[in-house]
Amino acid sequence: MQRVNLSTVSEFVLVGLSDAPEARFLLFVLFLIIYLATMAGNITILVAISTDTRLHNPMYFFLGNLSLLDILCPTATVPKMLETLLLENKVISFAGCMLQLFFLIDVVGTEIFLLAAMAYDRYVAVCHPLQYMNIVSMELCARLAIGIWVVGFFNSLLHTSLISTLFFCDSREVDQYYCDIPPMLALSCSPTYSRELVILTVGGVVGSSTFVVTLISYIYILLAILRMNSSESRHKAFSTCGSHLMVVCLFYGTTICTYVRPSSTYSPHQDRIVSMLYGILTPLLNPIIYSLRNKEVKRALRRVIRQVRTAL
Repeated sequence: MQRVNLSTVSEFVLVGLSDAPEARFLLFVLFLIIYLATMAGNITILVAISTDTRLHNPMYFFLGNLSLLDILCPTATVPKMLETLLLENKVISFAGCMLQLFFLIDVVGTEIFLLAAMAYDRYVAVCHPLQYMNIVSMELCARLAIGIWVVGFFNSLLHTSLISTLFFCDSREVDQYYCDIPPMLALSCSPTYSRELVILTVGGVVGSSTFVVTLISYIYILLAILRMNSSESRHKAFSTCGSHLMVVCLFYGTTICTYVRPSSTYSPHQDRIVSMLYGILTPLLNPIIYSLRNKEVKRALRRVIRQVRTAL
């Protein structure tokens, strides 16, 4: 079988979600509405956090970073998916494919570290409330955010370089609606063992270390909440931390199913469903979860909406 270096490949073909014209149009309308709602929800939260001085604290600083990631994640994949559904243009250039892969992995890697930082922030707030402002200062948050984005960038650069040096044979058909690591590994006809080992090792170290930080933080938070005498204090702590915990469960559950496994277990149909959960639905649900369970965010959102109505 003849091998062709990926550097000579000019384009790939995305399988997409459906070939039926009626289904394509319905899916286009559905995902367009979800995408626009995701953009509106996360942009509104960003505006509320940046304009309301009462939200200028570490927790909402990290929430603003999460909203930014929730804007970037679907933007990396959904526009091309909508073009495929509406115009049946399934072709994506090599550069476009690699850029899609790079931004997606960058967002996923950055969010893993961000969720761990948010868990640590809640641990300090609940377990050491009197020292909170001294331990988690805005200067520390800014440094953490810069470090998180930088690490996410280099993590994505590593994974993208591993995929970009693969060899392919006759097939150029990516069995997914966007370029991702599992379908690219499955498409390659060159040995992928060493690359898979690096990807699984890096992903395992990054994922397990951040998960342990998150898990330990919430164990201490739970113990601290159970020791609280006031039911009102317990309810407030559960409400604030419960929102973050729901986001963590959604994110880790879907990303582990997608990335932390060998390519021999790759299932295109299953992966499309899972990828929609963390790539499309989770960015939509995050602002809903935080706004519905947080009184300060709801007040800020109502103020932003009133200002928009007045301007219109």
